Amino acid sequence: MEDDPTLTGVLNEPEILTHRFDDDGAVPNNPRLPLIVYRQAVNLPDNDPAHVFEVLFARNGWGGSWRNGILPFNHFHSTAHEVLGIYSGSATVQLGGEGGVTVTLEPGDVAVLPAGTGHRKLRSSGSLGVVGAYPNGQRPDMCRAEKGIARVQVAQVAQVTLPGADPVYGPDGPLFEHWHD
Repeated sequence: MEDDPTLTGVLNEPEILTHRFDDDGAVPNNPRLPLIVYRQAVNLPDNDPAHVFEVLFARNGWGGSWRNGILPFNHFHSTAHEVLGIYSGSATVQLGGEGGVTVTLEPGDVAVLPAGTGHRKLRSSGSLGVVGAYPNGQRPDMCRAEKGIARVQVAQVAQVTLPGADPVYGPDGPLFEHWHD
């Protein structure tokens, strides 16, 4: 990655937080993979900080990137894992559905959500900016958290394969200390 000037000196050794969640009847969560939060994973430049996440995620095989925020209602993706990189503002998010955890994400933080993980924005400050992406070859669906989720969605979560690389740290990244078959 050092050959790309956009990525020179941007990676930190982050504080790594993991959370596991059970199916709560409205959100399946993921029975085998934990949610991962990398605190202060990336040093962001003042000029176009979102671009750093876009380049980093793409370099590590996570595509379909977008810039936006985090939706304010509980939802999940049953067909894809998702990475969220915060490039401006901050957000307090609920992860894992109604019975999950509340986490504040700030610039430089990255959340890696395994397929099925419920998430929603509770509040934000500043001008919240998020880059999201998905492992190449995975296409996210949009599932609202509702009691009595379809068993087909639960089955789809179990079929989502591991990504080829950690979205931030590449093929040998710390994601695989926590995500494995």
